[in-house]
Amino acid sequence: MGKSRKSKIKTKALNLYYGNFHALGDITAGIPERAITAIIGPSGCGKSSLLRLFNRMNDLIPAARVEGEAFLDKEPIYGKNTDVVNIRKKIGMVFQKPNVFPMSIYENIITGPKSHGIKNREELAKITETCLTQVALWDEVKDMLKKPAQELSAGAQQRLCIARALAVNPEVILMDESCSALDPESTMKIEGLMLELAKKYTIIIVTHNMEQAIRVSDMSMFMMIDDKKIGRLVEFNATSLMFSNPKDKRTEDYITGRFG
Repeated sequence: MGKSRKSKIKTKALNLYYGNFHALGDITAGIPERAITAIIGPSGCGKSSLLRLFNRMNDLIPAARVEGEAFLDKEPIYGKNTDVVNIRKKIGMVFQKPNVFPMSIYENIITGPKSHGIKNREELAKITETCLTQVALWDEVKDMLKKPAQELSAGAQQRLCIARALAVNPEVILMDESCSALDPESTMKIEGLMLELAKKYTIIIVTHNMEQAIRVSDMSMFMMIDDKKIGRLVEFNATSLMFSNPKDKRTEDYITGRFG
């Protein structure tokens, strides 16, 4: 997994409620920096809900309530004085389907930096080139930056969404099944991109694709619901160990296809 095993995000007894519904129960984990962590498990076990907790996307859902602790380095994600805008700047998110803004490729990239106070055209142009280069899209689009982003292929749109997330200089990138709507060739490009970005960023992905988890992730979190329909973290380990020698019988049953 590389030299560093310092935790970038830590949770302690983290619980999520939607009104009276207890969605996630007592999630305690330390997610390592500059590595890829995959969250796996059957549908409905709370994988995406957990991902959204990390950058407070669940704040947008009425009646959502969080108990317990979560930290980005030493900064409490749910502290009373926490700057939510700053948390979302540090922890970017890429969704399942490419959600490019209905504007030009260039405007997609610079919207974030401009909202954080960067106005200089040369600086914005440099950010655009840097971020599009990082996602291996610059050579493809450098002569069409003024064209609508929606004219790009689905795979290119998803890479643009990743570039857009990178434009505000995050520390963590969350990816919620970001390859599930893509063809195999585009999926391979995104997976290669993940591996390259993990040299600098902490990446957390939700995936239903066990082969993908094995291919790209350093660590894996296996979740499932208990008898009360509460999403629980069953096992958290190095991906190579989890898939070769799972500690929990439920993990083994899931990754071998016996259920889920």
